[in-house]
Amino acid sequence: MRCRLFLALVLSLAQCAFAASARGANEPLLLKLDTLLRPPASGGEGPAFITANHLEGKKGSMLEASGAAELRRQGQSISAGRMLYREDSREVTADGAVRIEQNGDVLTGLHLEYNLDSRKGELTQAEYRLAVNGAHGSAASLQMRGKGSYVLNEVTYTTCPIGNDDWMLKMTRLDLDRNTEIGVAHGTTVSFKGVPFLYSPWMDFPLKGQRKSGLLAPIFGNTTNGGTEFTLPLYLNLAPNYDATIAPRYMARRGMMYENQFRYMRPGYYGELELDTLHDKITQSTRSHQGYMQSQDLGSGFSDSVEISRVSDNEYYRQLATTVGDTSQVNLPREATLNYNGGWWNTTALVQSFQTLQDPLAPITIPYRREPQLTLSASRNEGNGNISFRGEYVDFSHPTAVNGQRLLLQPSISYPLVSDPGYYITPKFGVRSTTYVMGRNNTAGAPNVTVNIPMFSLDSGLTFERNLKLGSHPLVQTLEPRAYYVYIPYRDQDALPNFDSARATFSYAQLFSENRFMGGDRVGDANQVTLAATMRFLDGTSGAELIRAMLGERFSFTQPRVNLALPTNSTTATTTTTITTTAPTNVSGINKSDILGGLSGRLSRSLWFDSLVQYNPSGLGAEMYIASARYHPEPGKVLNLGYRYTSPVINPNLNLRQFDISEQWPLWGRWDSVARWNYSILEKRMLESLFGLEYNQDCWVVRLVLQRFTTSTLQVSTSTFVQLDLSGLFGIGSDPMQALRHSVPGYTRMNKNTGSPMAQDLQ
Repeated sequence: MRCRLFLALVLSLAQCAFAASARGANEPLLLKLDTLLRPPASGGEGPAFITANHLEGKKGSMLEASGAAELRRQGQSISAGRMLYREDSREVTADGAVRIEQNGDVLTGLHLEYNLDSRKGELTQAEYRLAVNGAHGSAASLQMRGKGSYVLNEVTYTTCPIGNDDWMLKMTRLDLDRNTEIGVAHGTTVSFKGVPFLYSPWMDFPLKGQRKSGLLAPIFGNTTNGGTEFTLPLYLNLAPNYDATIAPRYMARRGMMYENQFRYMRPGYYGELELDTLHDKITQSTRSHQGYMQSQDLGSGFSDSVEISRVSDNEYYRQLATTVGDTSQVNLPREATLNYNGGWWNTTALVQSFQTLQDPLAPITIPYRREPQLTLSASRNEGNGNISFRGEYVDFSHPTAVNGQRLLLQPSISYPLVSDPGYYITPKFGVRSTTYVMGRNNTAGAPNVTVNIPMFSLDSGLTFERNLKLGSHPLVQTLEPRAYYVYIPYRDQDALPNFDSARATFSYAQLFSENRFMGGDRVGDANQVTLAATMRFLDGTSGAELIRAMLGERFSFTQPRVNLALPTNSTTATTTTTITTTAPTNVSGINKSDILGGLSGRLSRSLWFDSLVQYNPSGLGAEMYIASARYHPEPGKVLNLGYRYTSPVINPNLNLRQFDISEQWPLWGRWDSVARWNYSILEKRMLESLFGLEYNQDCWVVRLVLQRFTTSTLQVSTSTFVQLDLSGLFGIGSDPMQALRHSVPGYTRMNKNTGSPMAQDLQ
């Protein structure tokens, strides 16, 4: 028996020696042990395990693990070169390349003291990397204050790639609480390229982008009207359902302007209140803006909305706004709406007025007030037919023009005689009844009157398809001819007032509408047919439309007699002038409209184009054409080209000849350019010009943008935007994003702000 035991021991040693020689002379044979630690007294954390190359019990219920020691439990892993575990207190001491992984975050350091039950401890000479945004840094010590709570001392922070700390936050102390998702920083210095430029003794911030009170990033820039500007916004998270922003805006030429915003929201409604005030040093007056907006779902099919906007003077936006969209505002609404949606029918009550901002060199007509407007619309399918109704009552009020009340009733019925995927024929019958009751300022003595006008239309079309191949790629070509006939008898409407009507823009869609006027005051007489055709090329695999070509013309069998008298560009709305489109060409008693043709599509993955031409066949040539193209091969590369021409024959007050070019394109290295030129050939002046440069690094961007645009007949505004955008933190300077997105369609912001926990109150 002894010989057998000895032989077994010799064979075992020989096998170990063979395994060791197979691993190489410099690789020792290691024996791993796995030990289940005593579970916590509460039983809430689950079991924990220690794995190491060597485990040894010590005096006093201590366990020493060395050689790739690792402690694991649910959601947490601690590894080190050496680890000491005290069973009575469940405390862990670790030394040598300590590494902690939990919730995707990685913490490393030299020495760890940690209690498994309380989850409290301290890691010295720590480095960290956060999973939420890739932020990383170092700390002299990192204290764990329970599950998800940390305190870091003498800490640095950045979202730049490891080894490239172009910008850095240095703090004396940083408190992070993953339970409340709130962080608090003390003694914070922000540096860029090693140069400190911003200091804050204290600030708190959200960790996951939730709202949090605090100062936002400062904004500074320069404009023609305001001079050098500086804004320091303060955000107030007053409650979960409402907040406020107070933004003092200092303008060197005009003084201090206070821009204030209050927002509130509940399930079913949202509201916003704005109040801006300025004591202008140039005009020596108090200038202000007030705005209020609310929309609400009242339940049971009811909803309402309110929008009120007011400024102190006509020049407010032209002198104080910094974007094209704001400076172009003319009619500021003041309206309240109550809606009811009953499924197949709905009704609306509206009260509406406007504040009209006038340019003395180009005055415009003041719109009518609606006090009130009541509308009712319904549409219901009965059998194969459709019954529709539109009703409207409006009380129009104006300080100088004729006042009056208008009641409009328009029932109709349509019934498809043929309805098939390849062809259709649908007649439609209707009556439009309009009643006027005249009010104040009726200097012409227009009588109360009712006008009843029957309306008939017949819509028909065909669809042809055939399969093609472009190389090996399958295509589907369609040809869709369409004929649309309208008959409306003539009714004299010259004596009727014009509260809200205008001639509809002559477009491809308008060729297939019953009335050539918009609004409720005019119905154009018609005995006409529209002949048109659309040809499409579709992707045979996905069905996506690649190219569309359209051609259409309207043929009138009688000369249209109803015309429209529109107010001239005056604020009194009492002088009128007749506005007409190009006289139709008469051939053998048939009046032919202009020909409309369009071609649009996608030539490749990167190239789109669109065009529309209005051609007069009587020899006047093209009266309107629009052409545009976009080349967008990838984010950060876009080129837009556009040209628009409108002949004065169409509208004497609207004669355009403009070209528009915009781009975002890489230059060299990390430099990108953005630009826009919108030029009026007839006026021989630039309507808007913008030029900018961007320098993109891995974790920051510098933007320099110059913008100049027309605000009125003789006024222009020039703005300068300079911004240092620290990705994942905040942008310092004046933000040009709104101007770039408005002026350069397809513009892409190349560095997305990652919503850093250090950034939320500074964005």
